[in-house]
Amino acid sequence: VQLVESGGDLVQPGGSLRLSCAASGFIFSNYAMGWFRQAPGKEREFVGGITNRLSGGNTYYADSVKGRFTISRDNAKNTVALQMNSLKPEDTAVYYCAAMLYSGTYTDSRTYGYWGQGTQVTVSS
Repeated sequence: VQLVESGGDLVQPGGSLRLSCAASGFIFSNYAMGWFRQAPGKEREFVGGITNRLSGGNTYYADSVKGRFTISRDNAKNTVALQMNSLKPEDTAVYYCAAMLYSGTYTDSRTYGYWGQGTQVTVSS
């Protein structure tokens, strides 16, 4: 099993970035996927997620990113993306994608069992 994030970069406030996560080693379309982030000195926090194919690929977001971030998935390519617009300095963090393996709430990191290595997003002028 492997999840590989890419797309992190340094961007100015108000800018945009698109993160991508490539999955392999499991039946990607069967799993809900989530994005989390962790800033220095802070706990990992939920950013957003998308349900599996059978559940319709519905999306859900943390209040802090709602209206600015958009999650999408391509089950044919085994990828999930996080489009981030109107970025703020407080969005600076390492961003992780994860596959939901266990019963529980979408916002709880303990519900997720496969994790990528993370990609750094820095929002600064």
